[in-house]
Amino acid sequence: MDLILSVLHESWNLLLESSVYIIFGLVVSGLLRVFLNPNSVSHHFGKGRFLSVFKAALIGIPIPLCSCGVLPAAVSLRKQGANNGATTAFMISTPESGIDSIAITYALIDPIMTVARPVVAFFTAAVAGAAENLFSFGGKSSIPSPDLTCPVDGCCDGIECPPEEHSRHHNFLSKFRAGLHFALTDLWGDLAGWFIIGLILAGLITAVIPEEMFVNKLGGGIQSMLIMLVVGIPLYICATASTPIAAALILKGVSPGAALVFLLAGPATNVTSLTVLMGILGKRATTIYIASIAIMAVLFGLALDQIYAFFGISAQAVVGQAVEIMPVWFEWAGAIFLLFLSVKPISRSIMNRFKSEKGVQHHIENERDLHAENTDISTCYEPD
Repeated sequence: MDLILSVLHESWNLLLESSVYIIFGLVVSGLLRVFLNPNSVSHHFGKGRFLSVFKAALIGIPIPLCSCGVLPAAVSLRKQGANNGATTAFMISTPESGIDSIAITYALIDPIMTVARPVVAFFTAAVAGAAENLFSFGGKSSIPSPDLTCPVDGCCDGIECPPEEHSRHHNFLSKFRAGLHFALTDLWGDLAGWFIIGLILAGLITAVIPEEMFVNKLGGGIQSMLIMLVVGIPLYICATASTPIAAALILKGVSPGAALVFLLAGPATNVTSLTVLMGILGKRATTIYIASIAIMAVLFGLALDQIYAFFGISAQAVVGQAVEIMPVWFEWAGAIFLLFLSVKPISRSIMNRFKSEKGVQHHIENERDLHAENTDISTCYEPD
């Protein structure tokens, strides 16, 4: 019982420290969804071996999509004429970063990691995309018109709708409301369950695991980076949910470079996304995708450790200092608000899982009854 209370206590502290920053990140992400529609710029991703890649890597940085959520967006870009390299770059930079994860990184870790995370995501995506285009870039192909459908409510296709008319239809206030609604319902609905799991795991790490266990194996160097790669690549966890785990690992003695490897490899890769990527772009692109993430994450992880050492900064000492400027009552209000928002999506997820398991059990029972019935029929018609 004491262990459970200790884990919950540590998880609650992490929620307090991060809640206001998460809400800020959600609001900005919702506004990006409305005012910066990724589909409206997709026509930039088809021309050129390198410029299209840089654009795709850059546009993916602020968009808050996880490694599975980015798949339909990447498929849409591909269908609208994005080349292989641009699609690869978008699929790496988008789940590795995001306004929401950048905000929570500042809250739970420190400014250095906050800057390093999107910068490394951009360079990793650019290298992977450029490498893919060097191997696959072919002749000219026709690029279909981009999807300019209204991101607020899909009221028009954006082509035969005069801008002045659409401006009257959706003014700034209506777009702001639509973006806020998207952030606090759809977006947080996708993140809530994984974020709560991340908080609990972080609380468990903080409360249970001794520092010596991590200091000996993950205190720095190439070995710690490779271990984090092995842990992060098959794991499904979004960028926001991975941040409290990384903060807890740093507090236990994991080097900031090794934590960066986890923050990059975990959100960008998992078995599902790799399988879909192989179907979209093929085996070569998937190999380049994984290799680029692994190599760049390790190289930048080693470089980040050297930056902390050069400036004499202890990552353990500065983790979470950014939240000290936030009033306690504000943290409590943010935490309670986030928990309130999480009730509906988490309960819905539990109910869907329960219904799914019940459906599977019902299907098994039907198959068993059908098999028994067929056995009885065949027995009745056996020759004497």
